[in-house]
Amino acid sequence: MKNLLAPSILSADFMNLEKEVRMLGSAGADLVHCDVMDGHFVPNLTFGPPVIKQIKAISPLPLDVHLMITNPEAVLDQYIEAGADWLSFQYEAAIHHQRALTHIRKKGVKAGIVLNPGTAVENIRDLLPDCDYVLLMSVNPGFGGQRYIPQVDKKISALTVWRREMGLQELLIEVDGGVGLENIARLKELGVNIFVAGSAIFHTPDPVKTMKEMKKGIQ
Repeated sequence: MKNLLAPSILSADFMNLEKEVRMLGSAGADLVHCDVMDGHFVPNLTFGPPVIKQIKAISPLPLDVHLMITNPEAVLDQYIEAGADWLSFQYEAAIHHQRALTHIRKKGVKAGIVLNPGTAVENIRDLLPDCDYVLLMSVNPGFGGQRYIPQVDKKISALTVWRREMGLQELLIEVDGGVGLENIARLKELGVNIFVAGSAIFHTPDPVKTMKEMKKGIQ
């Protein structure tokens, strides 16, 4: 199972977004992580389908779109049509989780469910067969640059056990928040497959060098 690096463009320079996105492909990243925030489910406000569509047009990499919005089920098709290759939504914001996951998959898009740090991982155990991946927030969502919450380690461990017990070898575990060079190798050993990093990449003197070092840590 290949491990994937997914830089979060929330931390990129939006005045030079095309340059930043193209740089990710040349630096060896695997996905472009796009955080969609509505100012309601989380306090921050980012972008919607038009921006996703523009990023898709110039991105050399698949788009990993994370919906941090209220009522995500109502807009799934908008983000799929805009170009999401991977699409996840917050467990806490949705009502009909299984139906939403199934709908995403039927559209040929990888489907994921997301847990906030304060939500028990047991809530999603029965949904795992309907997921291509689970995204664990390891900071409280809304803003970049926060520190990793160590209690998330237990959730990762639980998911790795269930993945084995339930025969879900293709299920991927993604972590977003406080991921950097200092902990990425340890997270890999815990069982994480997809590593989202924002400020740890874009706010360094040499983002390309940082990404290459991160890739070494997850190989």
